[in-house]
Amino acid sequence: MSCPNLEALTRCSVAVDLGAARTRVYAKGSGLVVDQPSVVAVNTCSGALIAVGDAAERMDGRTPQHIRVVRPVSGGTVRDIDMARRMVRALIGERLRRFKRRRVMTHALVTVPHDADPLSCRAAVETLTGVGARRVELVEAPIAAAIGAGLPVAHPEAAMVLVCGTTTTQVAVVSLGAVVAGGTVALGGDTIHHSVVQYLRNRHELLLPSHEVWPLHLALLGSGGVGNGVYTGLTEVQGRDVVTGLARTVTIDPEEVRSAIQTPLTGLLDTIRVVLHRCPPDLVADLADRGMVLAGGSAQLPGLADQLREHTGMAVHVADEPELCAVNGLAAMMAGRISPYLTDSEDAGYRTPQAEAAHTSRGRDEPVAAGRRGGVAAPETAAAEAMPVPGQDIA
Repeated sequence: MSCPNLEALTRCSVAVDLGAARTRVYAKGSGLVVDQPSVVAVNTCSGALIAVGDAAERMDGRTPQHIRVVRPVSGGTVRDIDMARRMVRALIGERLRRFKRRRVMTHALVTVPHDADPLSCRAAVETLTGVGARRVELVEAPIAAAIGAGLPVAHPEAAMVLVCGTTTTQVAVVSLGAVVAGGTVALGGDTIHHSVVQYLRNRHELLLPSHEVWPLHLALLGSGGVGNGVYTGLTEVQGRDVVTGLARTVTIDPEEVRSAIQTPLTGLLDTIRVVLHRCPPDLVADLADRGMVLAGGSAQLPGLADQLREHTGMAVHVADEPELCAVNGLAAMMAGRISPYLTDSEDAGYRTPQAEAAHTSRGRDEPVAAGRRGGVAAPETAAAEAMPVPGQDIA
């Protein structure tokens, strides 16, 4: 990976946040043009793409045998490059049609996990080069999320951010535009979901549909969750009996659910301790006063911030619109107003979200900017590809 280059970031015109739950695309001058689930429905007999995004997600668990619902991204990493290409092409083709002659996908930004290996980085690059990008700049997700949350990542002081995704949570301490220490733990919205489903299967011999699990998330609420007290309401859920196969209703005590998710929560707490242990003492002293910020779609899990505050003794804040922090950070980088290694300049100063909103209203398009992980040029064959014409056979 090359060193951060602010000029390369400002040349980018499209930013893509490939998440396990949702794919978001930001186009310079147009704002957020895509915010759809990272799901593809494909016909296994013909290979034809049937639906993407919201339409494909509604098919999950309800399809006949010849239709398969695929999630090509897991944990922020592209697992199926071909399906990811077809998904991105279908999502952005129609919305960016008017930019086709300007070759809007010539330079692109994309997020990758902090601990992504070279193969994972290459998969993200090939996904975008497959839809016409000539050059792809890779940005670490904690850096992008910290910028989008309004943290002063360009300053020589610590900022701790937790990027809570669907399947994983990235813990990172950021200073001077780079990650000083970081770690990843398998805790996210899907992890909580599967832990609850597995517990009810083992304890009550009941299989729950997806929509019946979400009310049980209220059991995560700790002190201050509902009415400044612990949520104690019993919840009735309906599912299929494992033995008889018939529908059955069970009353669940929230304390049971709390015990079911204790194992993944303990893993997150252990990862936070390991990350803090790797940090220099001066940065840990900064975090003692500032605390940590939660970003990502799963940051709004009920009671998660209260649980972290109780077990770590640190201040815990949930960012405004946490699910958009990463893509907002990428948009900020394309604005090119701050370099992480120019902290003495006037433009390198930290702006609060309120100050940034006022600044934007005076004629600027995007928020702040900071460093990136690096850029990878596309192969010559991919460079010659243009954006597909909407309506073209996606397969």
